[in-house]
Amino acid sequence: MGTLGMSELVIILLIVIVIFGASRLPQLGKGLGEGIRNFKSSLKIGQDEDDKDKDTSKIESSQES
Repeated sequence: MGTLGMSELVIILLIVIVIFGASRLPQLGKGLGEGIRNFKSSLKIGQDEDDKDKDTSKIESSQES
């Protein structure tokens, strides 16, 4: 089981075109792009919150000393 070659990708693309039709492909691409963008955004927000929590705990521990 290796990586997908060009011929496999072309076959997958043809199957997608047959199933969804050429007119729906831009809509599917847009939806997929928005989903990926939202996922990355939520990861960044979660990471920012973790960083804030770490900064807050460092400040609290330095004030207690």
